[in-house]
Amino acid sequence: MSDPRDIVPFLYEAGHLKRSARQGWWIAGVQNPESVAEHSFRTAIVGYVIAVMEGADPERTATLCLFHDLPETRLGDVPSTGKRYISQAAAEQVAKDQTAALPGHLADRICGLVAEFEEKTTPEARCAKDADKLECLLQAREYQAQGNQQAQPWIDTMLEAVSTEAGRKLAAAAVEVAPEAWWHDIVSSYGRK
Repeated sequence: MSDPRDIVPFLYEAGHLKRSARQGWWIAGVQNPESVAEHSFRTAIVGYVIAVMEGADPERTATLCLFHDLPETRLGDVPSTGKRYISQAAAEQVAKDQTAALPGHLADRICGLVAEFEEKTTPEARCAKDADKLECLLQAREYQAQGNQQAQPWIDTMLEAVSTEAGRKLAAAAVEVAPEAWWHDIVSSYGRK
């Protein structure tokens, strides 16, 4: 068995995503934006749903979603407005550096996940990519419902970026359904029981 002391630093590094705010939301004027980890969590759930709808492997898709932003512990979350002005290492190279101290079989699996997500050649990676976009759309709709009208460009951009049939259907529904619909239905049923 590998020495756990070689693995724990990697786990601490992954935890950094819990404290890393999604930078694009600052541009939209969001005062307390979600963290990268919060984004990745819901992306994994969205990815699972899209994969089931598309007939892809939902567990693999959710795993891709969980690891897709891991390189941001070292790269940061660069908003789209800044990407054309900076050059940065490929996510695959960052993942290789991040996992260098891990046992080879573990490092290979993690690097493979990051590479698969970036290459988008498998059905699961395409579902995961759509989940990443759809999660951003959902978050934009939530910020919009909280009164932030600067979120509309994210909604428009994400609607165009989703490519799977299931992703497009979910994105269209997300624009129609209010973010508070899930709890409003529950609360409105209280007096009827």
